[in-house]
Amino acid sequence: MRHRIASLALIAVFCLAATALAGSPRAKGQTVYVPLYSHVYQGLRDRPFDLSATLSVRNTDAEHPITLLFVDYYDTAGKPVRRYLEKAESVPPLGTREFLVSEKDSAGGSGAKFLVRWSSDRPVPPPVVEAVMIGTANSQGISFLSTGRVITEE
Repeated sequence: MRHRIASLALIAVFCLAATALAGSPRAKGQTVYVPLYSHVYQGLRDRPFDLSATLSVRNTDAEHPITLLFVDYYDTAGKPVRRYLEKAESVPPLGTREFLVSEKDSAGGSGAKFLVRWSSDRPVPPPVVEAVMIGTANSQGISFLSTGRVITEE
């Protein structure tokens, strides 16, 4: 009896693994929240370390484009700072679109964020949406990555 239960458990594990490997989830659109930091504090809180940031939206589908509907930048208080797109923009298969926030642009603050809305006419693997922050001053340097999180899905 123990052998039979162990065998069934092993089969269940293999089925779950096969399902996980069979393919990534697909979507026809999402809104993605991406934390961004225009500065971080070093030492005492009164010494901000300014950062430049690059928001990267990478289409992971090798055959179909996706459409960026909006890329909006918000400050620490959640207030809109700027819209990065005047109109919807296509990202080709395996293409990347980048949006820059200058090191001198402190409007977003330490709690800045992007909201990115994308869509597709068919279900596709979701794009990779990340922000890379980097800053250098004197002999110090800092860089790190912030990954987007889906907040709504079509």
